[in-house]
Amino acid sequence: MPRQIFEHELQRIQDDMLVLASMVDAAIAESVAALAASDLRRARQVVEHDREINRRRFLIEEECIRVMATQQPLATDLRVIVAVLNIITDLERMGDHAEGIGRITLLLVGEHQLADLGLIQQMTTKARSMLRDSVTAFIDRDVKAAQAICLRDDKVDTLYDTVYATALNRMIQQPGLITSQTYLLWIAHNLERIADRTTNIAERVVFLITGHMDELNVSRY
Repeated sequence: MPRQIFEHELQRIQDDMLVLASMVDAAIAESVAALAASDLRRARQVVEHDREINRRRFLIEEECIRVMATQQPLATDLRVIVAVLNIITDLERMGDHAEGIGRITLLLVGEHQLADLGLIQQMTTKARSMLRDSVTAFIDRDVKAAQAICLRDDKVDTLYDTVYATALNRMIQQPGLITSQTYLLWIAHNLERIADRTTNIAERVVFLITGHMDELNVSRY
């Protein structure tokens, strides 16, 4: 019976982590949607909602610590708990990046609006896809899928490089756009970091399954 109770608690921890991942994915989507629509109300909601993401992260962390302290997890069970502890940290930080995009949207009030967000939208789509697929890899315990996610980070990096070069060129040609283009770079950097953190999740999936912690993708930044 104690083992059944422990397995139930372990599954609940994983389920809570999946809920947190869904909340973070929604925050990323909403932050960029608010930016695209210049919707200050939605941007403020993203900023305020980050508190709930933080709260849930710490609740899961406390539950992981409690289970480790009161139960006697096997080596494989312990890997699950350690993986979850690291994944929720990356998820919470992704939420911070989404919050950052929301705050930047608020800062853009009175500045030249960002007319062309095509590359930003592409970065968002790719980063969110990587996040969802990393969570699926965790659920399915799929090493190959996790490893493939890390390779996709290069595409986000390439988009970031393009945003950077384009913004720099616009600053040179139109000094009046310096502030708004700087904000654009901050937004792109937040999305690039979100993609980086999905590779951390993928690495934890590999660790969970194999017991080996390997750095699958080295960030250039």
